Amino acid sequence: MRPACSAADEKDIMAEFKFSCPQCGQHIQCDTSYSGSQIDCPSCHQLIFVPQAAHSAAAPQAPLGLATRQSTMVPATGCRFAGEPGAQPAAKPKSKARRNVLIVTTAVVVLTALAMTMIFGRHPDESAPSNSIRIKAGVSQQMTDSQGNIWLSDQGFVGGQTYEVADAKITHTKFPELYRTERYSMTAFSWPLRNGKYKVKLLFAEVYSGITNSGGRVFSFNVQGHEFDNFDIWVKAGGPNKAYVESVDVEITNRKLDITFTPQVEKPKINAIEILPLP
Repeated sequence: MRPACSAADEKDIMAEFKFSCPQCGQHIQCDTSYSGSQIDCPSCHQLIFVPQAAHSAAAPQAPLGLATRQSTMVPATGCRFAGEPGAQPAAKPKSKARRNVLIVTTAVVVLTALAMTMIFGRHPDESAPSNSIRIKAGVSQQMTDSQGNIWLSDQGFVGGQTYEVADAKITHTKFPELYRTERYSMTAFSWPLRNGKYKVKLLFAEVYSGITNSGGRVFSFNVQGHEFDNFDIWVKAGGPNKAYVESVDVEITNRKLDITFTPQVEKPKINAIEILPLP
């Protein structure tokens, strides 16, 4: 830290002089208050002595040359490159040790995130998503409905096949596009969730031409312990190509939603599943 000086010294302090770094030859301009102190050369970053200005009354001049690192260094805030008024010395490069610490820290963060992702994929836990989840059965890419809601592609099901009637005229809904594809003959569905309360909506429409009346497709399903027996889409919706939504409130305590399907007449089917967190 620079020593304090009197008003009488102010003129001397504000005067400037030039000298060259003995290591790299860089021209440096300092005010006389730094005479006899030590600074980092702004070019080669060697610790050097600032020579005594010819008119300065400061302490006897230290030999011009490289200083030892054990010496006390004075910040070169009053020095700059000659010919560059007001320019500050170049920043000293980060040490190798500091760079190594940054590299190791970054690697630890990345590996931790990767491990959490792998763990989450295998064992759903409390960090699982709690936002609304929408799954569209029978599609290979996510889709967006007419209100801007994103529906994920067909996933989470156990077994079954997909089916599509692209030109199906679906009524009783504002979103007919959700009912033109389906998964059928599946045995289960599961999805990781945080523990808590949710509203689960199961979307159905009978679009298969092989079903021509009520009783043509009957199955049962269980949503997190809530049983739905003898479920007939034709009866529930009031006929073919009509949308029907079955809603049930559930409480998740084992960090995942489980739905099972059991065939009775023909095969179980579903068009989409919507999972909404409750307050």
